[in-house]
Amino acid sequence: MDLTIHPHKLSGTLTIPPSKSQAHRLLLAAGLSQKICTISNLSFSEDISATLSCLRAMGIPFQQGSDYVTLSPHQSYTSKPHFDCGESGSTLRFFIPIALALCGGGTFTGRGRLMKRPQTPYQTLFENQGILWQQEQDILTLQGQLTSGSYSLPGDVSSQFVTGLLYALPLLDGDSELILTSALESRGYVDLTLDTLSTFGIEIEESSTGHFKIKGNQTYQAQNQTVEGDWSQAGFWYAANFLDNQVTLQGLNTTSKQGDRQVAQHYWTLARPNSTVDLDVSQCPDLVPPLALMAALRSGTTHLVNAARLRMKESDRLHTVAITLNALGGHVEEQTDSLTIQGVSHFSGGVTIDCCNDHRIAMMAAIAATVCQQPITLTGADCVKKSYPNFWAHYQQLGGVLDGFLLG
Repeated sequence: MDLTIHPHKLSGTLTIPPSKSQAHRLLLAAGLSQKICTISNLSFSEDISATLSCLRAMGIPFQQGSDYVTLSPHQSYTSKPHFDCGESGSTLRFFIPIALALCGGGTFTGRGRLMKRPQTPYQTLFENQGILWQQEQDILTLQGQLTSGSYSLPGDVSSQFVTGLLYALPLLDGDSELILTSALESRGYVDLTLDTLSTFGIEIEESSTGHFKIKGNQTYQAQNQTVEGDWSQAGFWYAANFLDNQVTLQGLNTTSKQGDRQVAQHYWTLARPNSTVDLDVSQCPDLVPPLALMAALRSGTTHLVNAARLRMKESDRLHTVAITLNALGGHVEEQTDSLTIQGVSHFSGGVTIDCCNDHRIAMMAAIAATVCQQPITLTGADCVKKSYPNFWAHYQQLGGVLDGFLLG
């Protein structure tokens, strides 16, 4: 879908959509539980639909309503199922150790760049256990049984590897430990995992930073849960307000475990005029597009550092953020793991932007359009379905002027 967006300020009240990160975790914990439970306030984005598809592939039944899912205990797990993970990195990395713990492995497929994203930490661990790990093009085949023991892996590739093991290891017969060999980035996502596991009765002790002790033979206790608002999506509306739009946000938990809650603090840091700002984004990489947009239109220089992992997202997101903002009239320099952004007074617009199949690039460009001097056109704008399927409807409800999208 191609959209032309005309410059127009946004105003109104918006309820932030449900947290995709929390929804993944709640659905997986509920699916592993021993009794019926319901997860409500869900948005069925493509990523969440991928997680539900993988639960069904394992043999976990559920009923889906308008904004909720009721999951029932499994009768028996499917042996070596096929997992279609769509473009969801969380789905892929969460289900790999679960499949090895409960299903003897399985085959994993995906779309876009998903199957090219790094899996080395898992591959090294599991091959050392004698598990078959075979990847041919975009099909990953695993066969074997995860066993309890000591696991070591780096913390600076993706916190998703940590989460996957924290979900799987409590299900094994013996006790285990998980030791991180480097500093943990995106710590907030692991905190969200630990909070969810605790809610469902799973006990994990972090005896020291990056050293987790996990008892075996634990069972997930069914809980009815409501998904809270998504701070990573709220980041784009924070950026909108930074650009003098007037959007009142509802539905956010100010004490959330979501690491992207940092956007509120970063907003005020960037609001200081005529200053040089250094922001370490290693703990909140998904906030880089809205933070970069704010930085591009502030007075001063901004350095967004420790962002190398963004090169392996739906696009090479460091590169696509830079070329998108520069095409609009910004001044962004791309380094290996960072962006240096010199603030400009305005965006000219009048260009066509390729969203590069990246939902966060599309949303960043849409917010930028509100202050462009001329309309901009986005190609592939429907990529927002990956995480925020109602984005364009919300944008239009707030007064955004679009050609190519019909509200309702």
